[in-house]
Amino acid sequence: MENITGFTVSRRSILVSGTASIAVSAVPGVAAPQRHAKESGTAVTRVVLTVNGKTQPLDLDTRTTLLDALREHLKLTGTKKGCDHGQCGACTVLVDGRRINSCLTLAVMHEGDSITTIEGLGTADKLHPMQAAFVAHDGYQCGYCTPGQICSALAVLDEIKAGIPSHATADLEADPRITTDEIRERMSGNICRCGAYSNIVEAIVEVAETRA
Repeated sequence: MENITGFTVSRRSILVSGTASIAVSAVPGVAAPQRHAKESGTAVTRVVLTVNGKTQPLDLDTRTTLLDALREHLKLTGTKKGCDHGQCGACTVLVDGRRINSCLTLAVMHEGDSITTIEGLGTADKLHPMQAAFVAHDGYQCGYCTPGQICSALAVLDEIKAGIPSHATADLEADPRITTDEIRERMSGNICRCGAYSNIVEAIVEVAETRA
């Protein structure tokens, strides 16, 4: 066919030129980065975290989770990313002595807090008593959930000591006791896909008895 300028334009040439323009827009570094730059709208801020007793200044996207700040920015990879939805407990850390799922909270929310990860509990040469108990009772198999299990276990003992009841506490007017049912209920947010639950309970009971 012929357009008004006198040039011959075929249906094939239109299809070819259209395909070429799509291909160019998909090439990295051409059109996509410009669109990304306009749409991202990232806001970076300086956040000072206290992790395992050390002050850590970081420049972070305000949307960065505490989990990603620990793993990706501070390289503290002991804290694991499991479900990333707060359902498995693999990312459990201690913040001011209380356990939280670090995948569900933003790093900017914890400036001034004292954050403890599995790396801050003990070393290979000097294990924390809970770490040693997990080893002695074979409280892990693949080990992926173990850091979160150990952090949660320490918080569980502190919760019982503080008299905080659980759904397994029979008498809400009395201080909860360290029983298998109490431990299982309180640790239910930490999933072990290998099924080492009974060994984990034994490890926690041993530490509890030693403290007592």
